[in-house]
Amino acid sequence: MRHVLRRPEFRQLFCGLLASMSAESILLLALAIWVKDLTGSDGLAGATIFAVIAPMVLAPLVGWFVDRYPRRPFFVVANLVTAVLLSPLFLVRDRDDVWIVYAVAALYGLSYLTLSAALSGLIRQLVPVDLLAEANGALQTVRQGLRLIGPLAGAGLYATIGGPALAGVGVLGFVTAAAVVGMLRTREERPAGPGPRWPAGVSAGLRHLAGEPALRRALLGYGLGSLVMGFTESLIFAYVDQGLRRDAAFVGVLVTVQGIGGLVGGLCSPGVVRRLGEVGTLATGVAFFGPAALALAYPDLRLGVAAVLLAGVSLPLTMVGLNTLIQRRTPPRLLGRVTAASEAVVSGPQAVSIGAGALLVGALDYRLLFLLTGVVTVLAGGYLWHARHLTPPAPTRRPGPGAPPRRIPRIPSPRRPTQPRPDSPRPGSSRPADHEVLAATRRRRNR
Repeated sequence: MRHVLRRPEFRQLFCGLLASMSAESILLLALAIWVKDLTGSDGLAGATIFAVIAPMVLAPLVGWFVDRYPRRPFFVVANLVTAVLLSPLFLVRDRDDVWIVYAVAALYGLSYLTLSAALSGLIRQLVPVDLLAEANGALQTVRQGLRLIGPLAGAGLYATIGGPALAGVGVLGFVTAAAVVGMLRTREERPAGPGPRWPAGVSAGLRHLAGEPALRRALLGYGLGSLVMGFTESLIFAYVDQGLRRDAAFVGVLVTVQGIGGLVGGLCSPGVVRRLGEVGTLATGVAFFGPAALALAYPDLRLGVAAVLLAGVSLPLTMVGLNTLIQRRTPPRLLGRVTAASEAVVSGPQAVSIGAGALLVGALDYRLLFLLTGVVTVLAGGYLWHARHLTPPAPTRRPGPGAPPRRIPRIPSPRRPTQPRPDSPRPGSSRPADHEVLAATRRRRNR
């Protein structure tokens, strides 16, 4: 990761994202705790995360919109708009105002989708192909590392100064990110043209995902795991309340512990991509979530800490594998649409599972739901592992003394093998037309 952080453009982007990711890590869990305190309901607290994910159904339209504008200016404006969208949280006072929290969470989910699509294209524009895993790994390391202090700080700030004050932290973070990235000086790659309009242009991302074998398999496997991963958004509150007999704010402690695992997973993820390929890394991340969920079925704090650590390791492996795969297997002009479409394909089942988890946690024993989550995610990881040959580890060239290792970019194989024409020569032979051209050239020279 040191090699990619030595690049001035990426380092400046990294600093800007550090501000917005810090605000995000402090704010999101605090919103769920805020709803829990206002309503006393575990299901309604978990439904806050559902509100964030629900706008993913608009992903194809969002990606089409993002691809029509230059990456950096669009990213700056999107951060400023996000800061404005958080401002209604200043009005929340009691249980009757919970709808404002849900509305802001839904708008933030739409903004998050927009920022992710723009960021993916901006990273691809700033970073060479052979350093994409390192760039994604660096961002995921910081994102997960912030869990060490962000959620705990958010829970502590919420308990001390209340929810509305936390909204000010979020606004400040996104405004700072816009200011830092706005000062970035880079060559802007403008869209080649308006491109296809509705509906062909909107669905281009989904068509690319369906036509590229590695992306198709990755999204199917990860989507299968997401069908149950969302249960944990509500189950973790039941685990703390019913299993550990602790206050809801203790969830912030567990998420901080998860950040330690996320920090380890983020640091290791570029190396895992080099050794296992993108699909192999994604499979490893999804499979690691299974034993973690199984362990949480037994309410013991020591076992729970180990489980949350393992879950933390799984998250950056999953995201780095998927993001790097998308960036390497997608033309830049489609990157916004493909990134947004992949978010929808994964987050759609996850949104359903979060909603189902919020309902099921009140009707079934949370331990049975953790067992179901563990079994399904292990099966999804195995399904992905059998497809790791679609993205084999990239060959490396031996670098010179003091030079960073550089990988040879892989070129995706064509979707359908082309059949040689009957008159095509075999490999190693010359084409008859070539002899005729050479003979004509010699005759002209002799004249």
